[in-house]
Formats: sequence, structure tokens, C-alpha cells
Amino acid sequence: MFLKLSETVSVAPQITAADVGAAKAAGFTAIINNRPDGEAPDQPPSETIAAAAATEGLAYAYIPMSQGGITPDMIEAVRKALEGQTTLMFCRSGTRSTMLWGLAEASAGKNPEELAEAARAAGYDLSPIYGVMQQMATR
Repeated sequence: MFLKLSETVSVAPQITAADVGAAKAAGFTAIINNRPDGEAPDQPPSETIAAAAATEGLAYAYIPMSQGGITPDMIEAVRKALEGQTTLMFCRSGTRSTMLWGLAEASAGKNPEELAEAARAAGYDLSPIYGVMQQMATR
């Protein structure tokens, strides 16, 4: 269920409050929710996941990515939320979380090809944002 992108970041499709305990048991210290509330009727609200994270002693960040796309503020928020944490990121399928991770890591100077390869190994494709990642990594 948790797909590893790096030594400190994994992604997953939608989790439930019950999955938060498994995340803690797997060694995660933080959860980032990238799925906007209300996307699907069976989706737990962000407050439910946040409460479960608090109960388990995990840091929690709600950084939703909607059809409006990715903003520089979102990338910076993800980058900051990843600092010093072992993080589980999630959205509906894990794709948006993987894209935000790739952009946040590229903005921190990580190698875009290595990021893209890690995403491919987990079953995700960063090619739609690869050019942007290259630009960010060379700033």
C-alpha cells in the first residue's frame, strides 16, 4: 500500500483513519494529504485523518491539489513539510502526491532524473512535469 519514493518519503492512494496506525508502525513521522475534501462521497474528510494522525503523534499537513493545478506555494509547503520527517503522502491514486514530491525535491536541488526514476520504480510517471523539474533544479 505504501510505495517508496525515497528513504524518507512514500506515497499511497487514499488512506483512512485506520491506516494511520499502520503508517506509524511502518516508521512514518508525518502524513501529507494532497487530496481536496469532497472529491468523492466515500472519501474521509481531512479532519478525520488529521485527528487520527494527532492521536498517533504524527505531524499532519493538508496541502490539497485540485484541478487548478500546482502552485509555487504548494511546492514550498510540501518541501517544508518534508524537512526532517519520514513522510507518507497521499491523494486519490498517489499521482498528485508523487508530482508534488518531485517538484519539491527538484526545487531543493535534487537530480530530476533520479527523482523520475524513483517515481517510475514506484509506478508513477513524472514526464509531464520533467521539464519544470529540470528548470527548478538548476535555479
